[in-house]
Amino acid sequence: MEPLPTPCPADRIPDATGMDAFNAACRAAKAQRVVFVAVERQGPLWMVKADALTAPQHTITTTAHDAVREAVIRLIRSREIRPDSSAGPVDFVLHDVGSEGRARELAAALHAALYGDLEPLARAVPPTT
Repeated sequence: MEPLPTPCPADRIPDATGMDAFNAACRAAKAQRVVFVAVERQGPLWMVKADALTAPQHTITTTAHDAVREAVIRLIRSREIRPDSSAGPVDFVLHDVGSEGRARELAAALHAALYGDLEPLARAVPPTT
């Protein structure tokens, strides 16, 4: 698997549908020592996954974690993802995203946030006023 940039743009987010694809994406992230990120088809819906355990040297800042948690809460409240979605502290799962494009957008925004760039997350999940 080709090395992924950090943060990873939406069009390069791996599709980890199926055990072989998931394992390959996870192994690649571990080998590169980067935060794992992927999308996965589940029937007509999609899941976003990210996990910082593949990057043991990487620290997620409190600011980044708080921004991700708040974005996940907004997505749950808007019913865009299921309430049992996870907002860390080291693994993140967004269940029942409506389309592959939106799943990729959220995955890229999440990955960028975990690397300290909160702008894509703010665009993908704008704060409520």
